[in-house]
Amino acid sequence: MARPRKPLLSIDRIVRTARELVDAEGLAAVSTRRLAAELGVSGPSLYNHFRTKDEILEAVADSVSAQVDLSMFEDGRDWRTALRDWAVSYRAALRDHPNIVPVLARGPGRRPAALRLADAVYGAMVDAGWPPARATSIGALMRYFIMGSALGSFAGGFVDDADAYDPADYPRLGQAHLLADRQERIDERAFETGLSALLAGLAEQFGRVREESAGG
Repeated sequence: MARPRKPLLSIDRIVRTARELVDAEGLAAVSTRRLAAELGVSGPSLYNHFRTKDEILEAVADSVSAQVDLSMFEDGRDWRTALRDWAVSYRAALRDHPNIVPVLARGPGRRPAALRLADAVYGAMVDAGWPPARATSIGALMRYFIMGSALGSFAGGFVDDADAYDPADYPRLGQAHLLADRQERIDERAFETGLSALLAGLAEQFGRVREESAGG
């Protein structure tokens, strides 16, 4: 009988396997040797598709950027609603793949999906009437906010030991040990609170921009 063929090694398969490894064990777990073993191939086989480990991680990061919905910038939603919906989608992608956030935080570089994302946000803001320089600032601001929300958990930073926070030292942290058990709900609420405040502030600025434009 013919021996079963091994699955063909492809960029998609390498990236998918590397992403699963990053999700499960973090960035430090990824090496060309480990990845080759996971794929059932020899190490040199990877070099037909990627020259370095960093290139693989860049591709993993871009595969996560590709999961972010951009349709809200194309279907007629007003700029404020579009930014909100996009931010929620972006954070969801990062929440599902938190270990790759440090790579994403370096910026889009040459990654195609990340560049499409930046182009969509900037273009939508300019089309809505924001001056180009302000549109650039909005893109940066949203990126800082969303990335920051995904880099760590406020609630998860407290231990669940009731004796850890002595009232004599921290008189207002008597319930802090309960936060860890409510981590997801607290972080979600914090993100929503911050996003609403951010968008309200931008809407106020936009009103002034329109007034300046009308007067000039």
